[in-house]
Amino acid sequence: MFEYFYNEILRRTIVAFGTLFNGITVKQTDSTIRVPLAYGPTQKFLARLEQAPDLNKSTAITLPRMSFEFTGLTYDPSRKVTTTQQYTVKDPDNGSESKKTYMPVPYNMQFELAIMCKLNDDALQITEQILPYFQPAYNVSVNLVGSINEKRDIPIVLENITMQDDYEGDFTSRRVLLYTLRFTAKTYMFGPVTSATKDIIKKVKTTYISGDSKSTMRDISYTVTPRATKNYTGAVLTNLDENIGLGDVVIPLVDGSKIPALSSSTKLYINIGDEELYVKKIEGNSITVERGQDSTVAASHLKGAEVKSITAADNVLIEEGDDFGFDGSTESWL
Repeated sequence: MFEYFYNEILRRTIVAFGTLFNGITVKQTDSTIRVPLAYGPTQKFLARLEQAPDLNKSTAITLPRMSFEFTGLTYDPSRKVTTTQQYTVKDPDNGSESKKTYMPVPYNMQFELAIMCKLNDDALQITEQILPYFQPAYNVSVNLVGSINEKRDIPIVLENITMQDDYEGDFTSRRVLLYTLRFTAKTYMFGPVTSATKDIIKKVKTTYISGDSKSTMRDISYTVTPRATKNYTGAVLTNLDENIGLGDVVIPLVDGSKIPALSSSTKLYINIGDEELYVKKIEGNSITVERGQDSTVAASHLKGAEVKSITAADNVLIEEGDDFGFDGSTESWL
């Protein structure tokens, strides 16, 4: 059921979140300080300050500082899409290849940003540089899946803000102003990315009779490219203009000009309901067809039924386990 893949989506989202707060500065009486940002639990930094009080020396500025942490992950049903739907994109590294993946699953990532200061004015400066950008969301463009260059805008929502001022204690206790900002990043989880090229190569042995009537064995390679037998993209060409029965081969359409022109190099197939039909001739608003192609069953269809095309775009969306048609060729191996 499962296979190994790693799109680094969680890591990329965490890095994107931290980058938002990486350039904040505060101004004091005689200096401008860039506030350092680190990833880690707030409690670790507070414990460090208590265990090493000498960090207050002028040779090392430890406050103000900020830390952030990824604290949770929850499924977001409000952004749910069809789980079986797939889409195909060009390989960014090879323009002639295509890759496909299923639609992503929406998840919410929870973050906490801690602002630790000794002076209340420092905390207010930092907070005021953050809040105007969240109303209450700020969109960040993240390249979620590098293998297909899938970039999405990830809304980062500011949920709430809490403030803690530990001013009570004896004169040896260090004061720490702690502002905690909680955020939710609405990201997407992608599954494995696979190649959309589905060439099946089978090698078989066959016996043939040569000119002297002797039987000889020779290897033959049979290459077959799956061809879709139903519409995956949802593209509707036109509609039936009348009811059609099981034996009808001339199909009246509302607008026959929507049917692609026939060519000698490719065959044209369409879908009406669950039935696949092969188009042999187009005459005005009527088409002549062969019914029940590729093991589909000919059926009666009502006026107004959708006529959908089956094109190369559908071929690359064939789902694993589906039955499909064949466009094949043989080549002998001497």
